[in-house]
Amino acid sequence: MSDHNLLDSDMRQVTTMGRQTEDESFTIIDHEVGSHNFNTDQWEVIRRVIHATADFEFKDILKFHDRAIEAGITALENGCSIIVDVKMIAAGLNQKRLDSYGCNVESYISDADVIDAARTNNSTRAIMSMQKAMRLEKLNGSVVAIGNAPTALIELVRLIKEVGAKPALIIGVPVGFVKAVESKEQVLSLDVPYIVSQGRKGGTTIVVSIIHALFLLSCKKKETCV
Repeated sequence: MSDHNLLDSDMRQVTTMGRQTEDESFTIIDHEVGSHNFNTDQWEVIRRVIHATADFEFKDILKFHDRAIEAGITALENGCSIIVDVKMIAAGLNQKRLDSYGCNVESYISDADVIDAARTNNSTRAIMSMQKAMRLEKLNGSVVAIGNAPTALIELVRLIKEVGAKPALIIGVPVGFVKAVESKEQVLSLDVPYIVSQGRKGGTTIVVSIIHALFLLSCKKKETCV
């Protein structure tokens, strides 16, 4: 079985009742939302976020760069690194799906050198973790997915503007009250592919839903989903 067939098999390893429940959920979402202006790919992402959260506000606050989905799918198909702000995101992603594309999830926020640097510089571990990713040359061509730490997103924006970091896609959905709103607005000013949730809402669940949606869109485009 090929790597991508392994992905397709893994993504469909649910019971008939489980599939029926999921399909019914999507039908309800489509009915309650009604008409909208999203293209097919954008809607696939949004409906999966709504499915994971039961929060219809995401149809209003999720914002897409014009090249976001294409860039994200291409990066995943190229076996990119997925740089995340917290390890819980990695726990939510299916390892078989990642392996089938050669993608690896990396988080540096709990590394000893990152913790030491944050204490020494009176900074945050999130900021220092982004700086470490830059030093390790991990940002270029990667999907950077931030769901919890606004300061990580702010630092990523700085690294893009001042140091020339070139992630393939930014998933910027940190949840919170301090700097969360501002961090996302900074991303919206970039000419770098992004998927952002405006306002306070976001979190690990949103990141995981978006990445899973991108994997599904990839196999659909290849007509290999079963």
